[in-house]
Amino acid sequence: MASEGGEKPDVVGSNQVGAAAVVKKLPKGVWVVPLLRVVAFLATLAATIVMGINRETKTIVVAVIGSTPISATLTAKFQHTPAFVFFVIANAIATFHNLLMLAMIVALVSAGAGGAVFMGELGRKGNSHARWNKICDKFESFCDHGAGAFIACFIGLLLLMIINVISILNLRNHLKYSPTNYSALP
Repeated sequence: MASEGGEKPDVVGSNQVGAAAVVKKLPKGVWVVPLLRVVAFLATLAATIVMGINRETKTIVVAVIGSTPISATLTAKFQHTPAFVFFVIANAIATFHNLLMLAMIVALVSAGAGGAVFMGELGRKGNSHARWNKICDKFESFCDHGAGAFIACFIGLLLLMIINVISILNLRNHLKYSPTNYSALP
């Protein structure tokens, strides 16, 4: 039956055979936060895995005595740098706990990323004042994998910050229109 305005009334549920049951639509944007959480999970997981398995071994000529080269086999691993170890741990924690303690995870991931990027930049360019030579000209694959992990980490960090802002705005709107709200938010 049509109502006076010519529209069919909404039927939430009915025991009648053939009666249409209208599924209530979710408000717009409800899927955004869960989707961002999944993508942030995948980005921090990718950063953890890429840096965690990042390893390169090279044989480098360190000296030449007469016409005989003296070489050394060196291995670059993330475990050799405490900042990279912290980066892996921070991203692993963020991967598995980003749904529980979001603001703390944002701080943890940004701290891990900051320290690791600093060490990555030091490896790429060196520091002539401290006489630290650059290593990325010798361990190119290791540095490239580290850069990929940094990119994945920063994507995850950006998504976590967006989720945090959306959650704060949703909470603010919920409190603003709550019937039991006794104090008005600015």
